[in-house]
Amino acid sequence: MLTSFRNRAQQHNFLVALIALAVLALAFLLGQRASATWLGLLVAGIGAVVLLAQPVLGLLAIVAAALLLPLEFGTGSEVALNPAALLIPAVTGVWLLDRMRRGRIHLVASPVNWPLALFLLAGLLSLLIGRATWSPFVPTKSNFLLVQLAQWSIFAFSALAFWLTANLAADERTLWRLTALFLLVGGGVAIARLLPGLDGLVGRVTTAAFIRAPFWVLLTALAGGQLLWNRQLSLAWRGFLGAVLLAALGYALVDQQEAASNWVGIGAALGMLVWLRFPRLRGLLLVLVVILALSGMLFPTIYDFAGGDAEWQESGGSRLVLIKRVIEVTLRNPITGLGPAAYRPYANMKPLPYQGAFWVAPQINSHNNYVDLFAHVGLLGLALFGWFVFEVARLGHRLHRRYRTGFAAAYVNGVLAAGVGSLVIMVLADWILPFVYNIGFLGFQASVLVWLFLGGLVALENLWRPEGQVLSE
Repeated sequence: MLTSFRNRAQQHNFLVALIALAVLALAFLLGQRASATWLGLLVAGIGAVVLLAQPVLGLLAIVAAALLLPLEFGTGSEVALNPAALLIPAVTGVWLLDRMRRGRIHLVASPVNWPLALFLLAGLLSLLIGRATWSPFVPTKSNFLLVQLAQWSIFAFSALAFWLTANLAADERTLWRLTALFLLVGGGVAIARLLPGLDGLVGRVTTAAFIRAPFWVLLTALAGGQLLWNRQLSLAWRGFLGAVLLAALGYALVDQQEAASNWVGIGAALGMLVWLRFPRLRGLLLVLVVILALSGMLFPTIYDFAGGDAEWQESGGSRLVLIKRVIEVTLRNPITGLGPAAYRPYANMKPLPYQGAFWVAPQINSHNNYVDLFAHVGLLGLALFGWFVFEVARLGHRLHRRYRTGFAAAYVNGVLAAGVGSLVIMVLADWILPFVYNIGFLGFQASVLVWLFLGGLVALENLWRPEGQVLSE
């Protein structure tokens, strides 16, 4: 044991010396060629060395970048990248290097892995078939293949974020730190935005994730889950999380009432939390919903709150026309779809009429994630995505029955609620697998957080311990 301890100490000292030498060498280079590019390379180099020593820190870095680094990098096309997107392959590379060093390159076992991997392969297959059968009458720009690869990258980076948490979260404490960081930063900003004079300042130092529905759905679900299941929370934490929920509700129901995705997603997440936490109330809730629906009060109330006829004329009806056009062009190949990001050139080929107006040069988005997936990867990819959702739900159900209280139970139920809210808002826009021409990588900063926390369910499945042994924080 003493020899093993000495070996670890020697390895640690060697790593410290290597870091020190690297910093000194880069500092010398910067002194010779000072520029923002070299400074960025210095930061990236130091970050890579730190991640090689502690790959799990990559999860925290992704959360911080998705929330607090409002930077964009051009690619020479209509697609711009951001630090959160770039960190996904970077952290994946570091994780693989660490596994190679340990001689263990494999994913943690889970039924979720197969449908997710096959979904990515289906995306590549759709891309190949779509380009091989491309209509010569549909023009594209010279960099269109790059755009298509960017769309597939959104699929791949989302899956990688899922797998990173599943494989790097080696214990509940790691998941707690990841959750605490997101709640403290995300919840703190949500509260600060409500304070007079701080909204503008906060907006300058945060990313677009804070104006995207997936962020608010995830924030509400995780905060609510911790309040309802984690009895070990201190009074200070409970007060903070209560304020976070109030801030989320205020943002969705008052400040951004016209953005239905926010309050619909938050409502779905809260409804799922109540459903999971109070099983004896399920029958009463169902009866209440049926009574309200049959009485004619439920749907008119929701319709009026969403903006009524005015909002329908402005947005709702036009979305149906857009969806119809996207489905129409995708029927050219409904099995594998047109390929990632390929439906827009096809859909833009002819003018789009709507209520007397004539959109001569349309720039079409379906504003519906399920329709988008059908167009990108066809019925095959849509079925594989459905299989993935089914396996995640089945996993969540097992964990819900296994963990009854404490942080793990709060995490499981919060993530399940976030998953339900995410599936709901996918009907309203391309929130969870963004369309590169619409919400794109800018919105990916919010959606990637959902994928990251979903991966924690797989981590918990592989960290199971006998009932009663829960994390104390």
